[in-house]
Amino acid sequence: MAIDPTEKAFEENIEHSLIQAGYIQRPITGQALEKFKTHAIDTEILFQFLESTQPKSLERLQKAYKEQYKVKIIDRLQKELDKRGMIDCLRHGIKDYGETLKLAFNKPPSTMNQLLLDRYEKNIFTVSRQVYYSSKNNNSIDMMISLNGLPIAVMELKNQLTNQTVEHSMSQFKTDRSPEEILFQFKKRTIVYFAVDTDEVYMATQLNKDKTFFLPFNKGNEGGKGNPVGDGDYRTSYLWKDILQKDSLLDILFRFVYLEKEDVQDSTGEIIDKKETVIFPRYHQLDVVRKIEADVKEKDVGNNYLVQHSAGSGKTNSISWLSHRLAKLHDNENNPTFSSIIVITDRRVLDKQLQDAIFQLEHKAGMVEKIDKDSNQLAEAIINGTRIIITTLQKFPFIMEKVGEFSRGKYGIIIDEAHSSQGGKSAAAMTNILSDKSLEDAFEEERVMEENMQDMEERIVETIVKSGKQDNISFFAFTATPKPKTIERFGTSDSDGIPHAFHVYSMRQAIEEGFILDVLKNYTTYKTFYKVAKSIDDDPEVSSGKASKQIARFVSLHPHNIAQKTEIIIEHYRQVTRHKIGGRAKAMVVTSSRLHAVRYKQAFDKYIKAKEYHDLKTLVAFSGTVNDKGVPYTEVEMNQFGEKELPEKFHTDEYQVLLVAEKYQTGFDEPLLHTMYVDKPLDGIKAVQTLSRLNRTCKGKNDTFVLDFVNEAEDIQKAFQPYYEVTGLEDVTDPNILYDLQNELNAAQVYTEEEIDDLCKLEFDGKKKTARTQEKLNAILDYAVNRFNKELTKEQKDDFKGAATKFIRTYSFVLQIGPFADVDLHKLFVYLNYLLKKLPRVGSDEVYLADDVALEFYRNEKVFEGSISLNIEGETKLKPTSYGKGASPEEEKERLSSIIDRLNERFGTEFTETDKLSRDQIIEDMINDDELAQKAQNNTRENFKFSYEKSFLDYVISRMSQNEKFFMKMLENGEFRTFIMEDMFNDVYDSLNNRPVS
Repeated sequence: MAIDPTEKAFEENIEHSLIQAGYIQRPITGQALEKFKTHAIDTEILFQFLESTQPKSLERLQKAYKEQYKVKIIDRLQKELDKRGMIDCLRHGIKDYGETLKLAFNKPPSTMNQLLLDRYEKNIFTVSRQVYYSSKNNNSIDMMISLNGLPIAVMELKNQLTNQTVEHSMSQFKTDRSPEEILFQFKKRTIVYFAVDTDEVYMATQLNKDKTFFLPFNKGNEGGKGNPVGDGDYRTSYLWKDILQKDSLLDILFRFVYLEKEDVQDSTGEIIDKKETVIFPRYHQLDVVRKIEADVKEKDVGNNYLVQHSAGSGKTNSISWLSHRLAKLHDNENNPTFSSIIVITDRRVLDKQLQDAIFQLEHKAGMVEKIDKDSNQLAEAIINGTRIIITTLQKFPFIMEKVGEFSRGKYGIIIDEAHSSQGGKSAAAMTNILSDKSLEDAFEEERVMEENMQDMEERIVETIVKSGKQDNISFFAFTATPKPKTIERFGTSDSDGIPHAFHVYSMRQAIEEGFILDVLKNYTTYKTFYKVAKSIDDDPEVSSGKASKQIARFVSLHPHNIAQKTEIIIEHYRQVTRHKIGGRAKAMVVTSSRLHAVRYKQAFDKYIKAKEYHDLKTLVAFSGTVNDKGVPYTEVEMNQFGEKELPEKFHTDEYQVLLVAEKYQTGFDEPLLHTMYVDKPLDGIKAVQTLSRLNRTCKGKNDTFVLDFVNEAEDIQKAFQPYYEVTGLEDVTDPNILYDLQNELNAAQVYTEEEIDDLCKLEFDGKKKTARTQEKLNAILDYAVNRFNKELTKEQKDDFKGAATKFIRTYSFVLQIGPFADVDLHKLFVYLNYLLKKLPRVGSDEVYLADDVALEFYRNEKVFEGSISLNIEGETKLKPTSYGKGASPEEEKERLSSIIDRLNERFGTEFTETDKLSRDQIIEDMINDDELAQKAQNNTRENFKFSYEKSFLDYVISRMSQNEKFFMKMLENGEFRTFIMEDMFNDVYDSLNNRPVS
């Protein structure tokens, strides 16, 4: 007999497994089905539970309601479910006519109360298949899990062996399950919806048609998404063999699930609505909390736990659940394991979320105290045994001192890495630079200050080390990017004594599961070319390294340099970034010092005013006071509002760009942040933390962009590798690859040049597009579609579509970030965008999307762009902290003139006679342009400059073939281009004004 590959067999296996675990098989048919369609409650099972656990309450209600008592109870229950929701009613029961009816009993924390134990054992778990839930249609759900007759989980099951996957399950929930049906009404009945196939599980807590949001509920597979191969079972069997086991499900319902309430703000920050979300734990959240709890229960207090969870892992919820469970943990003698749980964080969102979540779980206030006054308040909370205390890093040394004093108590300290959103405050006392300092001295003080700023992890570890090992304290450290010191201090040692994280949710898994975006996918580096001269007669011998750095600093703060980068950033933002995320995308500029931040703010505002860009406003963030040439500047004075208001102000539609110096580079969660402009050396954890500000997801945000003026792609890859999985850099995208792709596509003979030209004439004829245009478009494309279908093999079809897709993506990308012009390539780009949509799908094709990016995005200077790829090779081992100092190498001395010559050779530009001739040819071309002459003669010199700059690049490109080296240098080097353009301007303007217009 053949193996049954059907969905029915999959259902039967799940059902059988649950029945073996104590569930009751419950077909809902006949009269029970009619009542279920009306109430979405299995009333027979509900009353069976109530009669066995609360008979006296039922008797009293029967006396009050007579023969109508069951109808009245169901009516009362339905009203309470509508008002309070299933979660609250399950946890706390309902009151009816003076009687409290409990709807479920959680497993008691101890065995001391026999009555509670008996009632808990009388919970009735049922599994029902093919449940017809609607009185409006004949639709049924594959499987329903109920507790005491109340629907908890609904599952739609698919089996790959029948060519159906979890994607079909999710689609079914979105298209065939109306949120108006009582069983699916938000928070009133079903708590969680599982889309399940044999390999993956996804979950949702609210059905909302095509807006239904599913989260992965998978274990992860070797550092990535999905699930590991099952040991003689389905990959997804953990769902019914672990998660849905009776005690596990009760634990989730009573101690994890809660209703999150958020204020919805408009663009001005005004609260306009309340948003509610049922929070059901993701697999890794459930797993880490349960594993830590079990380990503490087994080993008692005095051990440490490092949780390496990526951004996007939901650390706020994980910390909330863990703190609550540790606060409620009891030892085998039923004594509390911890006197207090102390959470170290600066995130206000955690304060609120922790208090709200724990109030729902406990149904009583006062279990959580936020320390927002002084150290005395903290001491009192510790002395009084407050169950959960929330405080800040600044009070951490005091905490260590106090918990050491109170040796009779036991403490759990949870450290939340993401608190450091106001980076730089620790150095506030060092930030005043005297007004009589030279530019170089000011820069040097900035550098020393930044180098002395220790981050949160190091400060905590040092405090702990000073305090010595405390047997009455357990530490629980949450971080996405642990340093060697952190791993050494908080890690769990393996059999070889090597410490490692207790639990990991990797960056790779978070990216693959769609919780964060890959910030390395669109990465562009620029290079600054400059030439400097010696302005003194002497030629002293100076330290080679220090002189080079000083010259570089001088150049980086030079007004011309900042003005050049300001133009590149603003024009890129206006041409590209501002169109992202429905027009709400924001950008961050990372500067290398507070002085840079001040100068950039001034340059940005000056440029915006000159260009009359009324849709662009900037904010700046830096600590303390910066004195620039005797003038003091502060963040508050430059922004014209208080420091604490900045995050909310930046979130509104009023501001688009945030310029930062050692602030908001860690722990700052702004989902609308799409683009980062980096003008600061970044390496190691600092690079990961800074660039990760971009990775937060939100509706309409599909990608990110980094434009880096300073760092090399290889260095960024090296920084990210340890916190992803391991090594690998994809080849940097060379724009010339487009010609290789063009040749490959042409060789397939799917289209002709005439067809490309015909389509582009249709696209760019300037006429209004009508239905007739679409008819012509299809007629042109059909020739290629016909050849594709008839003349290509399947392999050739795959190759063609792959090359076409790569061409579109590469061309779109090149257009965004560099001066690149080729009319034939652009026509092919336009043509392929239409053709790919028309070609038939082969296998599981991707959706072909490409931004329609116009050719005028030619403002920027580029060295290269590419995708920095991080390969999958398992664990990366960091080197432990080393101690001791090596001897300083003797500084190499060199003549200042030699250093300058060497720097100019590397970064500068020189003119040749051929270059001079090429310059004169451009002038000649422009002088002979009648349209340009008319503009010159009808405008002032200043007004004409705008037309001149727009035309300049066209003439550069038209002369490419005569002196390619010179003209490519002009296209690739923005400063060189600007120099030539400004050098020629007066010659062109004067010549045009002195010639007749033909």
